[in-house]
Amino acid sequence: MCKVISVANQKGGVGKTTTAVNLGIGLAKEGKKVLLIDGDPQGSLTISLGYREPDGMEVTLATLLTGIMEETEFFSSDAIIHHEEGVDLIPANIELSTLEINLVNAMSREVMMRSLVECIKSDYDYVIIDCMPSLGMLTINALACSDSVLIPVQAAYLPVKGLEQLIKTIGRVQRRLNKKLTIEGILLTMVDSRTNFAKDISKLVVDTYSNQIKVFETLIPLSVRAAEISAEGSSIYEYDPKGKAALAYKNLTEEVACHA
Repeated sequence: MCKVISVANQKGGVGKTTTAVNLGIGLAKEGKKVLLIDGDPQGSLTISLGYREPDGMEVTLATLLTGIMEETEFFSSDAIIHHEEGVDLIPANIELSTLEINLVNAMSREVMMRSLVECIKSDYDYVIIDCMPSLGMLTINALACSDSVLIPVQAAYLPVKGLEQLIKTIGRVQRRLNKKLTIEGILLTMVDSRTNFAKDISKLVVDTYSNQIKVFETLIPLSVRAAEISAEGSSIYEYDPKGKAALAYKNLTEEVACHA
């Protein structure tokens, strides 16, 4: 049975794409069949997996969603790329921005992505959607078709402060569009364990949310190597397999797999 996980936070620069890539490839290394969906018009996930010119791609997530919206025939397999590290990818590019504008006036606009995911999820154990840094229509679509949401949060004051808005949005989607939606957990990222400030922020998140929401035991450390992987087109397991970030993402993968 497939589990669909959105990686979401309306704040940019908190490690969403890095988490989506390394969680997905980590699960693939455990023998799971994994599809990654790039839900960001910037194509960050697509670029991170080594596809440097997403705007030149002819078939992307926007192509598939347009087919659903216009009720024309489409083949999801045309957009799926098989990556050398064992995951599949539906890429995204700037065309997704135009599609999001068009979605505003579409019938059943919040569930277009659900129609797509329902068509393909039987081939996978996990579908992981890397959401754009906003709470717009594309993110709502991702939440509406997901079983759970994984929330990466940078260990700093302002990103943590923005959590409340995201949790309220998830609650609204759960009540109105997707009753099965749960929060997979809050993942603290870019944690500089040498500073008291990072420790204080971590404690604040645990004290504030752990009674109602899972806070992952794994902390993703502040790592230059992890920041570099988007330019390398590979996972942290390939780029720096013995580093602290690779170990952390391996531990996160185990936590998610145990929670499935």
